[in-house]
Amino acid sequence: MKLRVQYDGCESRRASKLKESQTVMQPNSDERDAHAGNGLSLNLQQEHLTKTQTPTGAPALAESGEVRVHMTGDSGETSAGGASSRRSRASSHSHSHSHGHSRAQHPPHTHEPESAEPDMDSGETSSSFSELRYLYHWIQKSLPFLVILGSKLIIQHALGLAVGVGLFMTFLYVNKSLQTQVFLQDRHSKLQCLWLLLFMTLSTSLLYYTFLPESLHYCLIFLGPSIEPLGFWEVLWTVGVTNFIIKFLMMGTKCLILLPPSSLLSFRSQGRWLMLTEELGQIYQALAPVPPWFRYLVTYQEVDGNTGLTLGVLLALVYLIMKLLGLYSQRTAITKTVRIFSKGEHTGMPASRSQCSEAGDVCPICQGEYRDPRSLVCQHVFCDECIALWFNREKSCPLCRTVITEKVYKWRDGATSPHLQIY
Repeated sequence: MKLRVQYDGCESRRASKLKESQTVMQPNSDERDAHAGNGLSLNLQQEHLTKTQTPTGAPALAESGEVRVHMTGDSGETSAGGASSRRSRASSHSHSHSHGHSRAQHPPHTHEPESAEPDMDSGETSSSFSELRYLYHWIQKSLPFLVILGSKLIIQHALGLAVGVGLFMTFLYVNKSLQTQVFLQDRHSKLQCLWLLLFMTLSTSLLYYTFLPESLHYCLIFLGPSIEPLGFWEVLWTVGVTNFIIKFLMMGTKCLILLPPSSLLSFRSQGRWLMLTEELGQIYQALAPVPPWFRYLVTYQEVDGNTGLTLGVLLALVYLIMKLLGLYSQRTAITKTVRIFSKGEHTGMPASRSQCSEAGDVCPICQGEYRDPRSLVCQHVFCDECIALWFNREKSCPLCRTVITEKVYKWRDGATSPHLQIY
């Protein structure tokens, strides 16, 4: 009971203090009338918009949103009134804060902003984005000029570009057709082989006739063309055209290999001839660009003097050394090809009649009767020519996928390398 009386006394004192503070904050009517004629007012924005309940039950604003303080014309009175009002507001504010702290057991946790350190990654990213935007705007603005310049270059070199596209399409067509004829074995068409041979001959003759003044055919016998002046783009175009012509010569030779009947030249022998032809053709393609590039590197202007000549000779010697190193790296493939061509190479062992009977007397590849059957290490039996054709592309058995050989013998299927040797 004693504690309840003390608690009621504290509550009454707190309510009286709140009433006094509200009375101080509200200006009376006399002050409003006295300062109305002055025309000066001061608007004070309060932080807390809370309603307090007076002991009598009438709601009163404890720090309203706006408080108007009127000032009189007399400077002394104004200063005195302003000082008293400021003291009153300060005391009221301190009272309200003290009451607020006494009511709150745990003060609200305020989140202080952490000191933001400069993010270098974001700065670099934004800088990169700005550079990309600048580049994009530059391309967008320069696009009309680039289109005009590209059109001019196409028109200026229309004939050379047309020749390059034509040679490339011809190579794709003949190479695909030739591989198809090799795959058909005895069923290949000799008329198709003759047509491919005639087509490449006419294309090559038309090309050399069109550019007869440039003497492009000299490059086939390791001589330089008669193009003046022999600049970089001229050498590049000449070497590219010569490379395609050499490919046509090798593919024409392959067409001739397919013309003899199988009684004179077996399929396995045809594969060895096709492989040897392709390897020799790649060496020919590697040597053909040497004269044009050597002439281009040692050519110098008279204004360059001895310095230009010395520099050109040094560059030409470095080019020759690189070319010799490239040819030396191809010696392993050439040696392997020559050994296979001279001695021949069979896959597996000859199969007996009982092995063929157990296998059903039908080759799994050609679905026909066995012709020169061969038994692999996995005991599967195939025709000698069929399994030789299979190992042109694969290393394992067609049925059980057991690895039979470590090397795929390329080019025996009549394919020609699409690599463009331009240096």
